[in-house]
Amino acid sequence: MFDSFLTRVSRLKLVPVIALDDEAKADDLGDALLAGGLPLAEITLRTDAALGTVRRMARRGGILVGAGTVRATDQARAARDAGAAFLVSPGFSADTVEWAVRENIPILPGVDSTLGIEAALALGLNTVKFFPAASSGGLAKIKALHGPYPELRFIPTGGVNASNLAEWLSHPAVIACGGSWPVARHLLDAADWKEVTRLIREALAAA
Repeated sequence: MFDSFLTRVSRLKLVPVIALDDEAKADDLGDALLAGGLPLAEITLRTDAALGTVRRMARRGGILVGAGTVRATDQARAARDAGAAFLVSPGFSADTVEWAVRENIPILPGVDSTLGIEAALALGLNTVKFFPAASSGGLAKIKALHGPYPELRFIPTGGVNASNLAEWLSHPAVIACGGSWPVARHLLDAADWKEVTRLIREALAAA
């Protein structure tokens, strides 16, 4: 399951990081993602509407929907029960990762150092979220980490944008990037779905 998930993510190259305040907009958001050619969404658990959004997008089908900002096992369980197909964490919670591995649900824990990498590898993971990417050393840090950990793959998130996406993806250890700029909160609040679609298409073209 994890391998098939990573294959899909590496093919798409971009994980849109979404904070939606109104789950009633989930269908329109899904339409905008699909129109842009990106059947993938990470719904962050930062709003009261997050789990409802995960549930609605999972039920509609056609989009691989996951939950982000998962910091504890109870959040992971709630996200899975709502229909999340994968989990993303800002840091490394051993309990949460161990639960996800037992439940056979893909998880991308956030790491910014060798300590987190060693913990991930010890639990059988070979792909992690590099976060916060820009302020943790950027691409130079990934190049440095790739030497002693050639088997590890990264999904940088935090500071990735339209102007540097292609640069991040140029490194062979980077399989995709996470970013919020195509689904920025002000666009979602304004229901500017055409602009969301345009920015996604632009990002995928750059990728």
